[in-house]
Amino acid sequence: MKIRSITFFSNPLIQDDDFTRKLGEFAHSIKNSCQTNGFEVQSLRLSTQPFPKMMDVLSNNNFIDWVIELEKTASLNGFTYLSVGPALINNPESYKLIPEILKQTKNVFTSGMIADQEHGINFFALEACSKVIVQAASIEPNGFGNLRFSALANVKPLGPFFPGSYFDETKPTGFSIAIEAADEVLSVFRKATSFSEARANLLKILQEKASQIESILSKYLQKFHLEFFGFDFSVAPFPEDFCSLGNSLESLGVQSFGDHGSLAAAAFLAETLDRGNWKRIGFNGLMLPLLEDSILAQRSIDGKLKIKDLLLYSAVCGTGLDTIPISGDVEASAIQSLLLDIAALSSRLQKPLTARLMPIPGKKAGDLTDFDFEFFKNGRILDIEASPLSNLLAYSDENLTINPRK
Repeated sequence: MKIRSITFFSNPLIQDDDFTRKLGEFAHSIKNSCQTNGFEVQSLRLSTQPFPKMMDVLSNNNFIDWVIELEKTASLNGFTYLSVGPALINNPESYKLIPEILKQTKNVFTSGMIADQEHGINFFALEACSKVIVQAASIEPNGFGNLRFSALANVKPLGPFFPGSYFDETKPTGFSIAIEAADEVLSVFRKATSFSEARANLLKILQEKASQIESILSKYLQKFHLEFFGFDFSVAPFPEDFCSLGNSLESLGVQSFGDHGSLAAAAFLAETLDRGNWKRIGFNGLMLPLLEDSILAQRSIDGKLKIKDLLLYSAVCGTGLDTIPISGDVEASAIQSLLLDIAALSSRLQKPLTARLMPIPGKKAGDLTDFDFEFFKNGRILDIEASPLSNLLAYSDENLTINPRK
Protein backbone atom coordinates (compact mmCIF):
# COMPACT_ATOMS: atom_id res chain seq x y z
CA MET A 1 0.00 0.00 0.00
CA LYS A 2 1.11 3.54 -0.77
CA ILE A 3 -0.24 6.98 -0.12
CA ARG A 4 -1.09 8.25 -3.60
CA SER A 5 -1.46 11.81 -2.39
CA ILE A 6 -1.65 14.03 0.66
CA THR A 7 -3.85 16.82 -0.67
CA PHE A 8 -3.96 20.14 1.18
CA PHE A 9 -6.83 22.61 0.91
CA SER A 10 -6.46 26.36 1.31
CA ASN A 11 -7.91 29.66 0.15
CA PRO A 12 -5.23 31.61 -1.77
CA LEU A 13 -7.32 34.78 -1.72
CA ILE A 14 -6.79 35.20 2.02
CA GLN A 15 -3.53 33.29 2.51
CA ASP A 16 -0.29 34.79 1.22
CA ASP A 17 2.91 33.20 -0.07
CA ASP A 18 4.32 32.98 3.44
CA PHE A 19 1.35 30.86 4.50
CA THR A 20 1.89 28.58 1.49
CA ARG A 21 5.55 28.25 2.47
CA LYS A 22 4.59 27.20 6.00
CA LEU A 23 1.97 24.83 4.61
CA GLY A 24 4.63 23.29 2.37
CA GLU A 25 6.96 22.81 5.34
CA PHE A 26 4.15 21.11 7.25
CA ALA A 27 3.33 18.91 4.24
CA HIS A 28 6.91 17.75 3.95
CA SER A 29 7.08 17.04 7.67
CA ILE A 30 4.07 14.74 7.36
CA LYS A 31 5.45 13.12 4.21
CA ASN A 32 8.84 12.43 5.81
CA SER A 33 7.24 11.01 8.94
CA CYS A 34 4.95 8.74 6.91
CA GLN A 35 7.86 7.47 4.86
CA THR A 36 9.99 6.90 7.95
CA ASN A 37 7.17 4.71 9.23
CA GLY A 38 6.93 2.66 6.04
CA PHE A 39 4.29 4.52 4.00
CA GLU A 40 5.61 5.75 0.66
CA VAL A 41 4.05 9.09 -0.34
CA GLN A 42 3.86 9.60 -4.09
CA SER A 43 2.87 13.26 -4.16
CA LEU A 44 1.90 16.35 -2.21
CA ARG A 45 -0.91 18.35 -3.78
CA LEU A 46 -2.64 21.67 -3.23
CA SER A 47 -6.32 22.32 -3.93
CA THR A 48 -8.28 25.60 -3.90
CA GLN A 49 -11.94 26.52 -3.94
CA PRO A 50 -13.64 26.47 -7.40
CA PHE A 51 -11.89 28.98 -9.59
CA PRO A 52 -15.08 30.89 -10.57
CA LYS A 53 -15.29 32.03 -6.96
CA MET A 54 -11.81 33.51 -7.33
CA MET A 55 -12.74 35.06 -10.67
CA ASP A 56 -15.32 37.10 -8.78
CA VAL A 57 -12.42 38.83 -7.02
CA LEU A 58 -9.92 38.89 -9.87
CA SER A 59 -10.75 40.29 -13.29
CA ASN A 60 -10.80 37.85 -16.21
CA ASN A 61 -7.95 39.79 -17.84
CA ASN A 62 -5.38 38.79 -15.24
CA PHE A 63 -6.92 35.60 -13.89
CA ILE A 64 -4.84 33.24 -16.07
CA ASP A 65 -1.66 35.09 -15.06
CA TRP A 66 -2.69 34.72 -11.43
CA VAL A 67 -3.16 30.95 -11.89
CA ILE A 68 0.29 30.72 -13.48
CA GLU A 69 1.83 32.48 -10.49
CA LEU A 70 -0.11 30.30 -8.08
CA GLU A 71 1.25 27.21 -9.84
CA LYS A 72 4.80 28.57 -9.43
CA THR A 73 4.23 29.30 -5.74
CA ALA A 74 2.82 25.81 -5.16
CA SER A 75 5.75 24.20 -6.96
CA LEU A 76 8.36 26.25 -5.09
CA ASN A 77 6.88 24.99 -1.83
CA GLY A 78 6.94 21.34 -2.78
CA PHE A 79 3.43 20.72 -4.09
CA THR A 80 3.70 18.62 -7.24
CA TYR A 81 0.21 19.37 -8.51
CA LEU A 82 -2.35 22.15 -8.06
CA SER A 83 -6.12 21.93 -8.52
CA VAL A 84 -8.15 25.12 -8.99
CA GLY A 85 -11.43 23.25 -8.79
CA PRO A 86 -14.39 23.08 -11.17
CA ALA A 87 -16.19 25.50 -13.41
CA LEU A 88 -19.62 26.00 -11.87
CA ILE A 89 -23.11 25.77 -13.33
CA ASN A 90 -24.07 29.18 -11.95
CA ASN A 91 -21.10 30.76 -13.78
CA PRO A 92 -21.38 29.70 -17.45
CA GLU A 93 -18.44 31.88 -18.51
CA SER A 94 -16.09 29.88 -16.30
CA TYR A 95 -16.14 26.83 -18.61
CA LYS A 96 -14.63 28.91 -21.42
CA LEU A 97 -11.48 29.54 -19.38
CA ILE A 98 -10.60 25.88 -18.87
CA PRO A 99 -8.74 25.25 -22.16
CA GLU A 100 -6.57 28.32 -21.53
CA ILE A 101 -5.82 27.25 -17.95
CA LEU A 102 -4.68 23.85 -19.24
CA LYS A 103 -2.71 25.38 -22.09
CA GLN A 104 -0.84 27.94 -19.99
CA THR A 105 0.12 25.56 -17.16
CA LYS A 106 1.81 22.17 -16.78
CA ASN A 107 0.71 20.87 -13.39
CA VAL A 108 -2.64 22.58 -12.84
CA PHE A 109 -5.77 20.41 -12.79
CA THR A 110 -9.32 21.62 -13.20
CA SER A 111 -12.78 20.27 -13.87
CA GLY A 112 -16.31 21.20 -14.82
CA MET A 113 -19.53 20.50 -12.93
CA ILE A 114 -22.27 18.96 -15.09
CA ALA A 115 -24.73 18.16 -12.30
CA ASP A 116 -25.15 19.16 -8.67
CA GLN A 117 -27.82 19.02 -6.01
CA GLU A 118 -28.86 22.64 -6.48
CA HIS A 119 -29.28 22.66 -10.26
CA GLY A 120 -29.74 19.04 -11.30
CA ILE A 121 -28.30 18.19 -14.74
CA ASN A 122 -27.40 21.29 -16.72
CA PHE A 123 -27.34 21.06 -20.52
CA PHE A 124 -25.14 24.09 -21.06
CA ALA A 125 -22.54 22.55 -18.76
CA LEU A 126 -22.77 19.21 -20.59
CA GLU A 127 -22.15 20.94 -23.91
CA ALA A 128 -19.37 23.13 -22.50
CA CYS A 129 -17.48 20.21 -20.92
CA SER A 130 -17.79 18.20 -24.12
CA LYS A 131 -16.20 21.05 -26.06
CA VAL A 132 -13.46 21.41 -23.43
CA ILE A 133 -12.54 17.73 -23.85
CA VAL A 134 -12.27 18.15 -27.63
CA GLN A 135 -10.23 21.36 -27.34
CA ALA A 136 -7.92 20.01 -24.64
CA ALA A 137 -6.96 17.03 -26.81
CA SER A 138 -4.71 19.25 -28.94
CA ILE A 139 -2.95 21.02 -26.06
CA GLU A 140 -0.32 18.35 -25.48
CA PRO A 141 1.02 15.44 -27.57
CA ASN A 142 -1.04 12.24 -27.34
CA GLY A 143 -4.04 14.14 -25.98
CA PHE A 144 -2.38 14.42 -22.60
CA GLY A 145 -4.09 17.71 -21.74
CA ASN A 146 -7.22 15.82 -20.74
CA LEU A 147 -5.29 14.04 -18.00
CA ARG A 148 -5.77 17.30 -16.08
CA PHE A 149 -9.52 17.70 -16.68
CA SER A 150 -12.66 15.81 -15.75
CA ALA A 151 -16.39 16.42 -15.85
CA LEU A 152 -17.99 16.12 -12.40
CA ALA A 153 -21.46 14.97 -11.43
CA ASN A 154 -22.47 15.61 -7.82
CA VAL A 155 -18.88 15.54 -6.59
CA LYS A 156 -18.47 17.13 -3.17
CA PRO A 157 -15.44 19.12 -1.93
CA LEU A 158 -12.40 17.96 0.06
CA GLY A 159 -11.70 14.74 -1.83
CA PRO A 160 -7.97 14.13 -2.37
CA PHE A 161 -8.01 12.53 -5.84
CA PHE A 162 -7.41 14.84 -8.82
CA PRO A 163 -8.84 16.20 -11.10
CA GLY A 164 -12.08 16.29 -9.10
CA SER A 165 -10.59 17.83 -5.97
CA TYR A 166 -11.63 21.23 -4.63
CA PHE A 167 -11.89 23.17 -1.38
CA ASP A 168 -14.93 24.38 0.52
CA GLU A 169 -13.63 27.77 1.61
CA THR A 170 -16.02 27.87 4.55
CA LYS A 171 -13.98 25.04 6.09
CA PRO A 172 -10.68 25.46 7.93
CA THR A 173 -7.42 24.81 6.10
CA GLY A 174 -6.76 21.08 6.13
CA PHE A 175 -5.88 17.99 4.16
CA SER A 176 -7.09 14.56 3.10
CA ILE A 177 -5.29 11.42 1.97
CA ALA A 178 -5.71 9.32 -1.18
CA ILE A 179 -4.76 5.67 -0.86
CA GLU A 180 -3.25 3.32 -3.47
CA ALA A 181 -3.95 -0.19 -2.18
CA ALA A 182 -4.85 -2.51 -5.06
CA ASP A 183 -1.85 -4.65 -4.06
CA GLU A 184 -3.41 -5.29 -0.64
CA VAL A 185 -6.73 -6.23 -2.26
CA LEU A 186 -5.03 -8.69 -4.62
CA SER A 187 -3.04 -10.32 -1.83
CA VAL A 188 -6.13 -10.82 0.34
CA PHE A 189 -8.43 -12.04 -2.44
CA ARG A 190 -5.91 -14.58 -3.75
CA LYS A 191 -5.60 -16.21 -0.31
CA ALA A 192 -9.27 -16.13 0.67
CA THR A 193 -11.34 -19.32 0.78
CA SER A 194 -14.65 -17.55 1.39
CA PHE A 195 -16.31 -14.17 0.86
CA SER A 196 -16.45 -13.60 4.61
CA GLU A 197 -12.73 -14.29 4.95
CA ALA A 198 -11.89 -11.98 2.05
CA ARG A 199 -14.04 -9.19 3.46
CA ALA A 200 -12.82 -9.51 7.05
CA ASN A 201 -9.13 -9.74 6.16
CA LEU A 202 -9.23 -6.80 3.75
CA LEU A 203 -11.04 -4.57 6.23
CA LYS A 204 -8.62 -5.59 8.98
CA ILE A 205 -5.59 -4.62 6.89
CA LEU A 206 -7.03 -1.33 5.65
CA GLN A 207 -8.26 -0.35 9.09
CA GLU A 208 -4.85 -1.09 10.61
CA LYS A 209 -3.14 1.02 7.95
CA ALA A 210 -5.55 3.90 8.53
CA SER A 211 -4.97 3.75 12.29
CA GLN A 212 -1.21 3.74 11.83
CA ILE A 213 -1.34 6.80 9.58
CA GLU A 214 -3.69 8.65 11.95
CA SER A 215 -1.26 7.95 14.78
CA ILE A 216 1.54 9.52 12.71
CA LEU A 217 -0.65 12.54 11.98
CA SER A 218 -1.77 13.19 15.54
CA LYS A 219 1.25 15.16 16.75
CA TYR A 220 1.27 17.34 13.64
CA LEU A 221 -2.42 18.19 13.90
CA GLN A 222 -1.95 19.47 17.43
CA LYS A 223 1.10 21.51 16.46
CA PHE A 224 -0.16 23.16 13.28
CA HIS A 225 -3.93 23.39 14.00
CA LEU A 226 -4.96 21.92 10.66
CA GLU A 227 -8.03 19.81 10.03
CA PHE A 228 -7.67 16.22 8.82
CA PHE A 229 -10.71 15.65 6.62
CA GLY A 230 -10.22 11.93 6.13
CA PHE A 231 -9.09 9.06 3.91
CA ASP A 232 -10.26 8.14 0.43
CA PHE A 233 -9.78 4.37 0.31
CA SER A 234 -10.76 3.97 -3.33
CA VAL A 235 -7.84 1.50 -3.38
CA ALA A 236 -6.33 3.05 -6.51
CA PRO A 237 -4.19 0.78 -8.73
CA PHE A 238 -0.72 1.17 -10.24
CA PRO A 239 -0.11 -0.03 -13.82
CA GLU A 240 1.61 -3.29 -12.87
CA ASP A 241 -0.09 -6.65 -12.41
CA PHE A 242 0.82 -6.86 -8.70
CA CYS A 243 -1.20 -3.69 -8.02
CA SER A 244 -4.14 -4.18 -10.39
CA LEU A 245 -7.78 -4.00 -9.40
CA GLY A 246 -8.65 -5.90 -12.55
CA ASN A 247 -6.35 -8.67 -11.37
CA SER A 248 -7.91 -8.53 -7.90
CA LEU A 249 -11.44 -8.88 -9.25
CA GLU A 250 -10.47 -11.71 -11.59
CA SER A 251 -8.98 -13.54 -8.62
CA LEU A 252 -12.52 -13.85 -7.23
CA GLY A 253 -13.38 -16.09 -10.16
CA VAL A 254 -13.99 -14.00 -13.28
CA GLN A 255 -11.87 -15.40 -16.10
CA SER A 256 -11.53 -12.03 -17.84
CA PHE A 257 -12.73 -8.77 -16.33
CA GLY A 258 -15.50 -7.62 -18.65
CA ASP A 259 -17.20 -11.02 -18.74
CA HIS A 260 -20.46 -11.53 -16.88
CA GLY A 261 -19.68 -11.90 -13.21
CA SER A 262 -17.48 -8.82 -13.30
CA LEU A 263 -20.22 -6.60 -11.93
CA ALA A 264 -20.79 -8.97 -9.01
CA ALA A 265 -17.06 -8.98 -8.23
CA ALA A 266 -16.92 -5.19 -8.40
CA ALA A 267 -20.01 -4.84 -6.21
CA PHE A 268 -18.49 -7.17 -3.59
CA LEU A 269 -15.29 -5.11 -3.33
CA ALA A 270 -17.14 -1.77 -3.32
CA GLU A 271 -19.56 -2.94 -0.62
CA THR A 272 -16.64 -4.24 1.45
CA LEU A 273 -15.07 -0.79 1.33
CA ASP A 274 -18.39 0.67 2.48
CA ARG A 275 -18.00 -1.27 5.73
CA GLY A 276 -14.71 0.38 6.67
CA ASN A 277 -14.92 2.67 9.70
CA TRP A 278 -11.94 4.90 8.99
CA LYS A 279 -12.53 8.65 8.75
CA ARG A 280 -14.00 8.99 5.26
CA ILE A 281 -13.84 11.71 2.60
CA GLY A 282 -14.15 11.67 -1.17
CA PHE A 283 -15.31 8.62 -3.16
CA ASN A 284 -14.28 5.69 -0.94
CA GLY A 285 -15.46 3.44 -3.76
CA LEU A 286 -13.89 1.14 -6.29
CA MET A 287 -11.74 3.02 -8.82
CA LEU A 288 -11.41 1.52 -12.32
CA PRO A 289 -9.09 3.87 -14.28
CA LEU A 290 -8.50 2.03 -17.56
CA LEU A 291 -4.97 3.20 -18.41
CA GLU A 292 -3.76 3.23 -14.79
CA ASP A 293 -4.43 -0.50 -14.36
CA SER A 294 -2.42 -3.08 -16.34
CA ILE A 295 -5.14 -5.74 -16.43
CA LEU A 296 -7.92 -3.29 -17.32
CA ALA A 297 -5.75 -1.91 -20.13
CA GLN A 298 -5.08 -5.46 -21.35
CA ARG A 299 -8.76 -6.34 -21.27
CA SER A 300 -9.47 -3.33 -23.46
CA ILE A 301 -6.92 -4.72 -25.92
CA ASP A 302 -8.58 -8.14 -25.68
CA GLY A 303 -11.93 -6.56 -26.57
CA LYS A 304 -13.43 -7.49 -23.20
CA LEU A 305 -13.99 -3.94 -21.91
CA LYS A 306 -16.04 -1.25 -23.58
CA ILE A 307 -17.21 2.12 -22.32
CA LYS A 308 -20.69 0.75 -21.69
CA ASP A 309 -19.19 -1.97 -19.47
CA LEU A 310 -17.30 0.54 -17.36
CA LEU A 311 -20.39 2.74 -17.14
CA LEU A 312 -22.39 -0.28 -15.96
CA TYR A 313 -19.84 -1.05 -13.23
CA SER A 314 -20.04 2.57 -12.09
CA ALA A 315 -23.61 1.82 -11.02
CA VAL A 316 -22.39 -0.45 -8.20
CA CYS A 317 -19.09 1.18 -7.36
CA GLY A 318 -16.43 3.51 -8.52
CA THR A 319 -15.66 7.02 -9.50
CA GLY A 320 -17.07 6.88 -13.02
CA LEU A 321 -15.09 6.76 -16.27
CA ASP A 322 -11.41 7.47 -15.73
CA THR A 323 -8.48 7.70 -18.17
CA ILE A 324 -10.56 6.40 -21.05
CA PRO A 325 -8.82 6.76 -24.46
CA ILE A 326 -11.23 7.62 -27.28
CA SER A 327 -10.93 8.49 -30.95
CA GLY A 328 -9.11 11.73 -31.74
CA ASP A 329 -11.80 12.81 -34.23
CA VAL A 330 -14.71 12.25 -31.83
CA GLU A 331 -17.49 14.80 -32.09
CA ALA A 332 -18.35 16.89 -29.05
CA SER A 333 -21.98 15.80 -29.49
CA ALA A 334 -21.02 12.13 -28.90
CA ILE A 335 -19.13 13.08 -25.74
CA GLN A 336 -22.14 15.10 -24.59
CA SER A 337 -24.35 12.01 -24.90
CA LEU A 338 -21.98 10.03 -22.70
CA LEU A 339 -21.70 12.81 -20.12
CA LEU A 340 -25.50 12.98 -19.97
CA ASP A 341 -25.58 9.29 -19.03
CA ILE A 342 -22.93 9.86 -16.36
CA ALA A 343 -24.91 12.76 -14.91
CA ALA A 344 -28.19 10.80 -14.95
CA LEU A 345 -26.59 7.77 -13.29
CA SER A 346 -25.03 9.96 -10.64
CA SER A 347 -28.28 11.77 -9.92
CA ARG A 348 -30.46 8.66 -9.82
CA LEU A 349 -28.07 6.77 -7.52
CA GLN A 350 -27.10 9.79 -5.40
CA LYS A 351 -23.39 9.13 -5.84
CA PRO A 352 -20.47 11.21 -7.15
CA LEU A 353 -19.23 10.25 -10.60
CA THR A 354 -16.60 11.73 -12.89
CA ALA A 355 -15.60 11.40 -16.53
CA ARG A 356 -11.95 11.80 -17.56
CA LEU A 357 -12.08 11.10 -21.29
CA MET A 358 -8.99 11.37 -23.48
CA PRO A 359 -9.39 11.85 -27.25
CA ILE A 360 -6.05 10.78 -28.78
CA PRO A 361 -5.08 12.84 -31.87
CA GLY A 362 -4.50 10.70 -34.95
CA LYS A 363 -5.99 7.58 -33.35
CA LYS A 364 -9.29 5.87 -34.07
CA ALA A 365 -11.37 3.34 -32.18
CA GLY A 366 -9.55 0.01 -32.21
CA ASP A 367 -6.05 1.52 -32.37
CA LEU A 368 -3.59 1.10 -29.51
CA THR A 369 -2.30 3.99 -27.42
CA ASP A 370 1.44 4.62 -27.31
CA PHE A 371 1.96 6.61 -24.11
CA ASP A 372 5.41 6.74 -22.55
CA PHE A 373 4.28 7.55 -19.02
CA GLU A 374 5.12 5.58 -15.89
CA PHE A 375 1.59 5.84 -14.49
CA PHE A 376 -0.09 4.48 -17.66
CA LYS A 377 -0.29 1.09 -19.33
CA ASN A 378 -1.20 1.28 -22.98
CA GLY A 379 -4.62 0.07 -24.02
CA ARG A 380 -7.05 0.17 -26.92
CA ILE A 381 -8.91 3.26 -28.12
CA LEU A 382 -12.55 2.72 -27.15
CA ASP A 383 -15.56 3.71 -29.20
CA ILE A 384 -18.27 6.01 -27.89
CA GLU A 385 -21.36 4.31 -29.27
CA ALA A 386 -23.46 7.43 -29.72
CA SER A 387 -25.24 9.35 -32.42
CA PRO A 388 -26.18 13.00 -31.96
CA LEU A 389 -29.11 13.35 -29.59
CA SER A 390 -32.26 15.14 -30.68
CA ASN A 391 -35.37 16.70 -29.20
CA LEU A 392 -35.32 17.29 -25.44
CA LEU A 393 -32.15 15.27 -24.77
CA ALA A 394 -30.11 17.30 -27.25
CA TYR A 395 -30.37 20.57 -25.38
CA SER A 396 -32.78 22.13 -22.96
CA ASP A 397 -32.89 25.55 -21.38
CA GLU A 398 -34.25 23.95 -18.22
CA ASN A 399 -32.21 21.84 -15.84
CA LEU A 400 -33.09 18.16 -15.74
CA THR A 401 -33.95 17.00 -12.23
CA ILE A 402 -33.69 13.25 -11.62
CA ASN A 403 -34.55 12.29 -8.08
CA PRO A 404 -33.23 9.08 -6.50
CA ARG A 405 -35.53 6.09 -6.29
CA LYS A 406 -37.56 5.98 -3.08
